[in-house]
Amino acid sequence: MILETERLFLEPITLELVEAVLAGDRVRAEALAQAKFPREWPGPAVIERAFKAYPDAVRADPATRLWGDRLMITRQGERRVIGSVIFHGRPENGVADVGYGVEIDSQSRGYATEGTLACVEWALRQPGIRAVRATTFQWHRASVRVLEKVGMRIIGSEEHELLGEMLVFERVDPPPSRP
Repeated sequence: MILETERLFLEPITLELVEAVLAGDRVRAEALAQAKFPREWPGPAVIERAFKAYPDAVRADPATRLWGDRLMITRQGERRVIGSVIFHGRPENGVADVGYGVEIDSQSRGYATEGTLACVEWALRQPGIRAVRATTFQWHRASVRVLEKVGMRIIGSEEHELLGEMLVFERVDPPPSRP
């Protein structure tokens, strides 16, 4: 199911697309997405975080591993992939874990907020989902601001063995009332 916002198509990421990206086959990836990828995206860091750690899991059960994952594709002008929203697999215990990324030339234009908001709201409408969570660094002000704008609130922090302290954000629907 494609989600649409004012400026974006949020199109499901398929196993075929993941395979093309992992193989470095830009021509095939662009054909499958029916959109141009930025010259620098998806870069090695994005691929590593989003898929490389899980290629066997993606291949073994794409419906579980790619649950809700979507490319952000521009609606106006030439179709361009400007980022993605990733749910890190099918939710467990009613909680979906979301992440997002926007290529450098499209940052600071509200795309991360627009795409993530649409995907968070989609996730909260799915059967059995009671909350959506995300983590980010305390110092990453742009990411913190995106999560706040999509209605998430800090619920704590956690220590990541490689990344250090991460803030944990959560949104439930309906959001808790403000004091």
